[in-house]
Amino acid sequence: MGYVEAKGLGVEFPVFSSPNRSLKNTLLNATTGGRVAQGATNRVSVKALEDVSFRLEVGDRLGLVGHNGSGKTTLLRVLAGAYEPTAGILRSKGRTISLLDVSMGMEHEATGFENIYLRGITMGLSTKEIQEKIEDIAEFSELGDYLAMPIRTYSSGMLLRLAFAVSTCAQADILLMDEWLSVGDQAFNDKAAIRLKALVDNAAILILATHSDQLLKGVCNQAIRMEHGKVVDRFEP
Repeated sequence: MGYVEAKGLGVEFPVFSSPNRSLKNTLLNATTGGRVAQGATNRVSVKALEDVSFRLEVGDRLGLVGHNGSGKTTLLRVLAGAYEPTAGILRSKGRTISLLDVSMGMEHEATGFENIYLRGITMGLSTKEIQEKIEDIAEFSELGDYLAMPIRTYSSGMLLRLAFAVSTCAQADILLMDEWLSVGDQAFNDKAAIRLKALVDNAAILILATHSDQLLKGVCNQAIRMEHGKVVDRFEP
């Protein structure tokens, strides 16, 4: 059974190049709500997350809400393994698939077929799993002979089609999303929406950052509101 548990999770980014002047710190604190702090070694640091705690079980659909810069995307990146927490504990069980950056791991000089493997490996898929899914990915992307060409020759829409097809090919136990994905022209977007809904419905746990009240109410069964990297409210949408 899958789960995600965060206890006192924190992320702090040191600003190594910033001289530590009292006036500068005063101004920074005033404009960032006090989230810029002086570290023990007299370096300026930014607290992107502070004391975030929650536990999710199978069937949970958690929405993350808050203004831009509140910490939603940073939290998702920690859950995806892109950032290491500097405080607290993070535990999880199950395959985590992140749709934060669907083109992560892709190489512009490599062909479409080669990038299916590169992106798949970035997602944690084995070579055997990718081989089993490559025909479905190729068919869904509708790129045909272009898959044998370097992706630097692709339009942005073609690249997004390929990245989406690969990123949604595997079933997730824990699915991370930053807003709902929209890709390609209307015909492809309709097909992609069906595939994405199936991925979301079949995920054991969903964590979704969104600004849409409609999406929050339609998809999530619980939510947390974030401000300046902290959880300030927990509610049912």
